[in-house]
Amino acid sequence: MNTILIIIEFLGTFAFAISGIRMAAAKHFDWFGGYVVGLATAIGGGTIRDVMLGLTPFWMTKSIYIICTAAALMLVILFKKRLTQLHNTWFLFDTLGLALFTIAGIQKSLYAGFPFWVAIIMGCITGAAGGVIRDVLINEVPLIFRKEIYAIACLIGGVVYQLCSLLGFNLEIASLFSFISVVVVRILAVKYKISLPVLNEDDVSEGEK
Repeated sequence: MNTILIIIEFLGTFAFAISGIRMAAAKHFDWFGGYVVGLATAIGGGTIRDVMLGLTPFWMTKSIYIICTAAALMLVILFKKRLTQLHNTWFLFDTLGLALFTIAGIQKSLYAGFPFWVAIIMGCITGAAGGVIRDVLINEVPLIFRKEIYAIACLIGGVVYQLCSLLGFNLEIASLFSFISVVVVRILAVKYKISLPVLNEDDVSEGEK
């Protein structure tokens, strides 16, 4: 369990760090600003999760996550011209980070002895909260509050994980199916512009009359 969780958190950290640094680069942040945004994106959700679970934040016990973010920054700096041409790559990194951290949040919550409904919520927080912090730092409306399917993908991934557990699948298979479900939901939602209904000020005003 511990080994799998560490691998998932490491991969998720790298994927989310690149996603955050990319957004900072689009806003013309300097290198330090890019690192801060990348780090906040990578560890933000997991930090909130661990605090809520009463655990020591995962990045405070191993420096590898700080180093991982620095490596992501160097990768973006060294291959900036090449990476700017790969628009779909940025979306892929964000989606992979979302799926990996959702699984990490679920597994860590269950490992700590919490019920599965708590684990699903923690999976959503782990996957989506880092992106919220990132968007706030770069002065954007958080993606989770806009039309794109984001946190809903985390919820679906959590439900799939639970179904796999109930069906008797082992940890690796449950993680794999959960990962695939989050990635597929995100890709299909963006490709076919699937979104939740948007709140309209006129609708609210009519309800108050």
